[in-house]
Amino acid sequence: PATDRPYHIVIFGASGFTGQFVVEEVARTVSEGPNGTLKWAVAGRSRQKLDKVLEQAAGTLGKPELRTAVEVIVADVGEPDSLAAMCKQAVIVLNCVGPYRFWGEPVVKACVENGAHCIDICGEPQFLESMQLNYDSQAADKGVYIVGACGFDSIPADMGVLYTRDQFKGTLTALESFLTASTGPEGGSINDGTWKSAIYGFADSGKLRSLRKKFGHKPLPVVGSKIKRRYRELCQYAVPFMGADPSVVKRSQRFLLEEHQETPVQYGAYAGVGGVANIVKMLFAGMMFWFLVKFSFGQDLLIKYPEFFSFGFFSKDGPTRKQMEGSSFKFVFYGEGYTEGQDPSQGRPNAKIRTLVQGPEAGYVATPIAMVQAAITILNEPTALPKKGGVYTPGATFAKTKLVERLNKHGIQTISSVEVY
Repeated sequence: PATDRPYHIVIFGASGFTGQFVVEEVARTVSEGPNGTLKWAVAGRSRQKLDKVLEQAAGTLGKPELRTAVEVIVADVGEPDSLAAMCKQAVIVLNCVGPYRFWGEPVVKACVENGAHCIDICGEPQFLESMQLNYDSQAADKGVYIVGACGFDSIPADMGVLYTRDQFKGTLTALESFLTASTGPEGGSINDGTWKSAIYGFADSGKLRSLRKKFGHKPLPVVGSKIKRRYRELCQYAVPFMGADPSVVKRSQRFLLEEHQETPVQYGAYAGVGGVANIVKMLFAGMMFWFLVKFSFGQDLLIKYPEFFSFGFFSKDGPTRKQMEGSSFKFVFYGEGYTEGQDPSQGRPNAKIRTLVQGPEAGYVATPIAMVQAAITILNEPTALPKKGGVYTPGATFAKTKLVERLNKHGIQTISSVEVY
């Protein structure tokens, strides 16, 4: 893509719930752009709403210049010409318009055709993998990087796996992550956009299985002991994590095996759910969800009453700023492998590693940080990216970059400790 375009970054969907926080994060990081300046614009369907978001950001950050200095571009996913005009002005488009299964593909198509990189914060495996199937070769021809899942939780998960592997002196063979989220006295919630994505994703799970068959992938080789499922860690119960992380990490591991002949790491993802009372709540909510999501009337009910069916975890309003200030997340990774000189095909693993990745509120503080730092990395480290364009995971794109260091500086911190036995 041409680097002499008017804008390094265009935020598409800037007036959406997550988009408004991405706007604030870009405004905070303008000095980290190429040559110390980031040229950026906001885009979306409504000029009036975009002006309002810039005004709000100006007040929140104490930067009155945002009201006039940031260009507003009117673009709509239903109008391909407007998307093309937007993409021609950007080196990178940050796409914040979801659910991506409905609105994501026109943006990817416009970016590929008009030579703009594209970053999204999608957590929908069906969309992420279908974009790889349909646009990878076109993106490679154009030298364009389409990088999905660049928010919470896949950047901490995918980059956490790679960081742990890099800290391990030898061959890391298996890794499990346990995610816990904490809220302050004000409590917390997640905007219902994520809830809608989950509803449509589970309703369509059969299509994801048939999509994966089209790739014709062979199973990744298992090195060392086969990973076993666990459900209790850190003095609390855990359940298998139902988000995109396992599929994102697996795609990264496949890329690193095929492109760099690196040993794939087996990965298991869990979410901590606390004590027995929370388990009962989850089982009840889960049974209702699984039953209702199979029927269109059930999906309508789930979408109409997110707070009721998720015990207040999701809401149409999302968290308040006070709730966000009091919230945080923690990923703990437990890995095992073979130290240097040990043969991974012989005997049991002889070393363990533990990595902690922790950061601020996940959805609207950590996600904008991760998304914006991914874009900053593409702009500032082009030679460290994969040698050709394509549709990639964060791990495949940023394995050889300084993204983890950048995240550390912005409050998403990573620490490791190794134990040989």
